Amino acid sequence: MARRSLPLLKHLLSSSSSSTTPTLSRSVTYMPRPGDGAPRPVTLIPGDGIGPLVTNAVEQVMEAMHAPVYFEKYEVHGDMMRVPSEVMESIKKNKVCLKGGLTTPMGGGVSSLNVQLRKELDLYATFNLESCITLHYNSLWNYHCNQHYVITKFCSERIAKYAFEYAYLNNRKQVTAVHKANIMKLADGLFLESCREVATKYPGIKYNEIIVDNCCMQLVSKPEQFDVMVTPNLYGNLVANTAAGIAGGTGVMPGGNVGADHAIFEQGASAGNVGNENLLEQKTANPVALLLSSAMMLRHLQFPSFADRLETAVKLVISEGHYRTKDLGGSSTTQEVVDAVIGALD
Repeated sequence: MARRSLPLLKHLLSSSSSSTTPTLSRSVTYMPRPGDGAPRPVTLIPGDGIGPLVTNAVEQVMEAMHAPVYFEKYEVHGDMMRVPSEVMESIKKNKVCLKGGLTTPMGGGVSSLNVQLRKELDLYATFNLESCITLHYNSLWNYHCNQHYVITKFCSERIAKYAFEYAYLNNRKQVTAVHKANIMKLADGLFLESCREVATKYPGIKYNEIIVDNCCMQLVSKPEQFDVMVTPNLYGNLVANTAAGIAGGTGVMPGGNVGADHAIFEQGASAGNVGNENLLEQKTANPVALLLSSAMMLRHLQFPSFADRLETAVKLVISEGHYRTKDLGGSSTTQEVVDAVIGALD
């Protein structure tokens, strides 16, 4: 998983227009073992709107760096009634999927395919990285079925354990539970109870809690106070998009949905650019988010040396200011960002 915090990414983004380029060092976290380089199949869903544009950017970079993955590509669109069975079979076989955004029609008759994927594959942990890390569970916020707020002890404990185990394995210092238990006393109260119980088993990790309203304000005013955050899905969406806005926009926020057996990697913040026709027509959608999501995917597939290489290249491009597409106040095209990243690969 990526280890850079929101303050550092924000510094890179804000300093990219400066004449001084920060020094970026590559941290090698992995020595390959025999057989580790065997190519892995990954299901690819280009998606809607700018999706095909940014997934094509990933394909170009993966080819340039000779990453040990190959893609099985399927056409899926948000106005379909269900994800086609052959696509589900491919994801279940490959266990990993990379996808562009899928639009969800407003109102009547068509359910969210994003929710269907997360539900059927039991992708209970959603990561939004390059900011404070948020882990928000998808299996509990049941607005996709009956718009009732349902929280269970099992799922609360599962996501809390995931958050603390992630913090422990990645040398993180703090886990913050984001909630609304002052109002949702039973549902969020159960969530907090579970987090507190799990926290007692990790005495080396600081645990605290924050109400979601205050959390969003604190993210804007003092983001460096956060490390790992664990939250129900709705609050996680709010927190992730707030963090994305601080870091530069939805086009730079990576993300992934992870379960016990399967994982889907995609843009980490939902608002903003997926259905922006101007970005599509002018080919100026920012591919940084999906490139960093792809680095998360490579690390998930146990190719961390490739993940390090890709992350380092993207951060170098950010530090030099070449990542600024129209949605970030610049003039670069998607292809120009891709070319810059390929040129930065060492």
